[in-house]
Amino acid sequence: MPKEWNSKEERQYEHVKDSAKGRGASTERAEEIAARTVNKNRAQQGRTKTASRASTEDKSPQQRGGQRSGRGGPKGPTRDQLYSEAKKRNINGRSRMTKSQLEKALGRS
Repeated sequence: MPKEWNSKEERQYEHVKDSAKGRGASTERAEEIAARTVNKNRAQQGRTKTASRASTEDKSPQQRGGQRSGRGGPKGPTRDQLYSEAKKRNINGRSRMTKSQLEKALGRS
C-alpha cells in the first residue's frame, strides 16, 4: 500500500479486497479493484497530486455500487464468478465451458 494512505484507507482497501475475493475475483483483480476504489476516493477529496476528470467529477465508487460493472444487471455474474462456484461444487469439464454452459451446469438458466 502506498505510503500516502492513512490507516482508514488501508482498512478500506482490505475490506474492498476481501469483498471482491468473496465474490469470486482473483487475488490480483481484487487488489486492483480495492486500489482503484481507494485512489478514486482520495482524488475526489483532493488528496492526490494528479487526478483525471472522471475521478473527480464522477460518482464515488460507493454511490455507483457496481452500476457499470455488469454485475446484478441483465448479464448477471461474470464467467469467472460462475467458474469459481463450479469449482467449489466440483463440476467436471468446467475449464472448457462457456458462460452459458456454466450457468446451465450450475442450474441458473
